[in-house]
Amino acid sequence: MKLAIVTAYPPSKVTLNEYAYHLVKHFRQKEHITELVLLTDTTQGEKEINFTENGCKITIKACWSFNSYLNIITVTKAINKVKPNAVLFNLQFMKFGDKKIAAALGLMLPLVCKLKKIPNIVLLHNILEEVDLESAGFASSKIMQRIYGFIGSTLTKLILQADTVAVTMQKYVDILSKKYNVNNVKLIPHGTFEILEEPSYNNTLKSFKVMTFGKFGTYKKVEKMIEAIERIRTVSNLNIEVVIAGTDNPNTPGYLDAVKETYSHVDGITFTGYVAEEDVPKLFKESAVVVFPYTSTTGSSGVLHQAGSYGKAVVMPDIGDLALLVQDEGYRGEFFTPTSVESLANAIYKILTNNAYRVALEKANYKAATAYPMSRITDMYLNTFQTLIDKTSQPAVIQPKKIISNQL
Repeated sequence: MKLAIVTAYPPSKVTLNEYAYHLVKHFRQKEHITELVLLTDTTQGEKEINFTENGCKITIKACWSFNSYLNIITVTKAINKVKPNAVLFNLQFMKFGDKKIAAALGLMLPLVCKLKKIPNIVLLHNILEEVDLESAGFASSKIMQRIYGFIGSTLTKLILQADTVAVTMQKYVDILSKKYNVNNVKLIPHGTFEILEEPSYNNTLKSFKVMTFGKFGTYKKVEKMIEAIERIRTVSNLNIEVVIAGTDNPNTPGYLDAVKETYSHVDGITFTGYVAEEDVPKLFKESAVVVFPYTSTTGSSGVLHQAGSYGKAVVMPDIGDLALLVQDEGYRGEFFTPTSVESLANAIYKILTNNAYRVALEKANYKAATAYPMSRITDMYLNTFQTLIDKTSQPAVIQPKKIISNQL
């Protein structure tokens, strides 16, 4: 099978590029795939495809740009040229731009593939029905929230024109199927990027790196985390370093620079900036606790899955999709109230001062992460593509025998 993937891809700063990297890493090792064609956004640096594992041929065609109104044309031309057997879209609603028209035009691409009778799947990482638009930085007034709600429903209807829409949580399947009266939505979990050797679970840490990772400034804000650490320092002699790993959210440029200035008097804060894929393992392995300073959620958390794969304890708000991941996939963490510095400080302090509890969380999260490795997730996509191909008149291009069961 020649599989095309429409996605942002490292070193891109557009969202979901890291997820694409790990999809590609595992897809290329599947014997049924003869070539991967990456239809990516344009970037200044070279694409990161120097994998150590053997795998199929990878072709890169940088054919779209964030906020370009021409993406629907340039990507369609690229698809016409490479003639893939199937297309996978790695999407969220603002994947092609934060301008409404540019975003909408890009999201019409699955419909284009359907009209061209190319089997296609949209991996949709979030749904607007489950996003707090105000906390996520999209709309502050009730009127704008209604407008965005209407726009979101319209865009969702576009996306649902795909042959199959894969979402990462069962709740999303239920909402979309009921609201839009469709039967082409299915659950394919987020998956865990790397399944590593189980960690040794150090019981006697004497210093602690408390880390958060992401794109900050909208619903992910670090001020309360810093203030929580300050509060812990006033009541204990714990040796704590705060690590803020990542960049500004595209909607809030300059946010982290402002935080640096505001908290310049606080010792022991490291701002890493952009973290390259090869530096991610060190970042997680050196951390004692991973904190999720979120006021809302916008989809299944890739960072939580990463924390689990490295066997890390987590502190997170008991809200939205994070709470669902605890319920559905078995992750564990110490919860806090999103608006309370005291609650966050207590949650972090409880883990740092109770090694047995921290290790119990680490073991539980590693176990949850290993249940859905990316190798299993990519098999689920291949099974779904096979089903779509079998429904068309074109000959099957992979073996009809199911690779794995889709039963979760």
